[in-house]
Amino acid sequence: MDWVARTAQLRQWTRSGVRAPHKPLLFLYALSRFQQAADDELRYSAVEEDLRRLLTEYGPGNRTTPAYPFHHLVSDGVWEVRTERGPGSPGTGVRELRATGAAGRLTPELRAALRRTPSLLGRMARVLLDLNFPPSLHAELCEAVGLELEEAGTGLLPAARRQRDRRMREVVLTAYEYQCAFCGYDGRIGSVPVGLEAAHVRWWAFDGPDDVENGLCLCSLHHKLFDKGVLGLGDGHGDGHGDGHRILVSQSFVGRSTAAREHVVALAGRPVIGPQPGVRPIAAAHRSWHTSEVFHGSPRPATTA
Repeated sequence: MDWVARTAQLRQWTRSGVRAPHKPLLFLYALSRFQQAADDELRYSAVEEDLRRLLTEYGPGNRTTPAYPFHHLVSDGVWEVRTERGPGSPGTGVRELRATGAAGRLTPELRAALRRTPSLLGRMARVLLDLNFPPSLHAELCEAVGLELEEAGTGLLPAARRQRDRRMREVVLTAYEYQCAFCGYDGRIGSVPVGLEAAHVRWWAFDGPDDVENGLCLCSLHHKLFDKGVLGLGDGHGDGHGDGHRILVSQSFVGRSTAAREHVVALAGRPVIGPQPGVRPIAAAHRSWHTSEVFHGSPRPATTA
């Protein structure tokens, strides 16, 4: 059994790039729990809140229930569910999962494979991360589920995976003249930029291309907030800044400190800086994908200067 390939082929509900990370999040959580206690079952009622928090923080903005992946991951051959009545899931109903004492864990075949080849766990986890989340969230997500990947193996990933274009960072940073498109930060050590990154608007894991129409030069802080859905891109007023794009700040974001107000809340409604003349702006389709699949909640009203 090629468990890495099976991991890459999790059957997820898809439609025009809509994000459905329910199964990958449960699978990552289950791999972490196996790493900590290989034979423990995960009783639904005990892990429900953990899974709900993961879906809230790393899933799309629409509300969902952890009961969905708890039941449906069984169909992928990596997860099993049993209740007090015996093997088999009672369905996706939250009440039924709780009332029947439903518990899940990795299948016996997968658990045996992970014991035989410890590096397999790391390879599977990295495939789940690469195919479902942007790199800026990988370390944070591992920490959130309690997954330790320092000893992860470096086996070959599925051949069907696209290769990233290593030139994208330089192309995007040049297009935005080495300054954050949201705040203008342009720090360097000597001639080397520091704390500036090329952010994908439509995530690479969801067919976002490695080109300037899908890239923003952002500082490390604003890149992370952009990928977490705190910040987004909206239409502007055609004022010549960033092709009229303006910065969205989620009403869900709460920050009472001066730093949070100045570096995040105050961005609401500001024009995006750049790109330089002659460079193609962010494509509308990529901007719309980010707004529907990543940005959380409704945008705050524009702040007054």
